Amino acid sequence: MWKWLHPYANPEVSYHFTNKLLPWLSALAAIFLSIGLVWALLFAPADYQQGHSFRIFYIHVPAASLSMGIYVSMAIAAFSSLVWQLKLADASAAAMAPVGAAFTAIALITGAAWGKPMWGTWWIWDARLTSELILLFLYLGVIALHNAFEDKNLAGKAAGILTLVGVINIPIIKYSVEWWNTLHQGSTVSKLGKPSMSLDMLWPFIFCFIGFSLLVGVIICLRFRNEILARNSIRPWVRELVQQNTVK
Repeated sequence: MWKWLHPYANPEVSYHFTNKLLPWLSALAAIFLSIGLVWALLFAPADYQQGHSFRIFYIHVPAASLSMGIYVSMAIAAFSSLVWQLKLADASAAAMAPVGAAFTAIALITGAAWGKPMWGTWWIWDARLTSELILLFLYLGVIALHNAFEDKNLAGKAAGILTLVGVINIPIIKYSVEWWNTLHQGSTVSKLGKPSMSLDMLWPFIFCFIGFSLLVGVIICLRFRNEILARNSIRPWVRELVQQNTVK
């Protein structure tokens, strides 16, 4: 059933597949982000309570959702690396960590900017905010471990263990507004049933979310490609690739 995946365990095959994927992801990301952000920031109606400050929602919520989604993907890659010794899985986890950290930071910064007019303060030790901050520290810890050892296998194992331990924080972030009495509002889009927003606000959000997701895919592909080259620099196909690019 999974035999079609076996060729992609080869670094050279994965590198060339990523190269083919990048132009499509980049084009789609540009289209969705352009439409979504223009629609959200210029044409979507203002919220009847929050006014135009509500527009931070179109950046904050995708960033916060992707910060968790990237971590879960990183944990799956780390598990595959630790259990099945897949070297490319470790490379993909290393590629994802800085991207996840960046989107977590964006979620925290935009959340603070949104919270100031709504709550009257930039920061409060709310359950959702605190658990999201812990997620940023987990990302930074994983990045530090990936760079702490010269032996990439040892670094990958240490980072993988921390990644898997940190997974417990994901459901805490997700359900913190339901488990505890917090200032942070509950789910608006992802809750079961009809979303708590009108369609003229929902559609630009969908475009923004897809656009940011595709942008994450582009950045991770670029970093994954670089990880493959760095970890296989002595291989003949990498040297041949460098020579071809030098001639060009």
